[in-house]
Amino acid sequence: MKKIILMLILSQFALFAQVTNEFISQKLINSGIVIIDIRTQGEWIQTGLVKGSHPIEFFNEKGKYNIPKFLKELKTVIKPNEKFALICNTGSRTKLVSQFLSQDLKYNVINLQGGIQYGISIKIPLVPYKH
Repeated sequence: MKKIILMLILSQFALFAQVTNEFISQKLINSGIVIIDIRTQGEWIQTGLVKGSHPIEFFNEKGKYNIPKFLKELKTVIKPNEKFALICNTGSRTKLVSQFLSQDLKYNVINLQGGIQYGISIKIPLVPYKH
């Protein structure tokens, strides 16, 4: 009986808090999934953006963040219950942010491991950032 209750609790948790970890690929980009780039403006300028991604800064250059501002901008791009991907420079920031969005706010998030640096290494097409 305890095992059944535990399985039910875990299955409920899985339904609401979903983070998928995967590497960026051309197949993922071609799927049309929305990609949110949470890097800083300076990083967007330096490397460019994955074509079609949406730049919404989470942490600024000093490591500070404004969650209400980020969520307001995110809601202009993401529909309720829509699965989307997060990308940063190496995957460190997206790991934290995707866990927060999934566990605390129940978003369905793909954490793009390796970040833009991995994308650059496999020659994912990038476009210049325009202010």
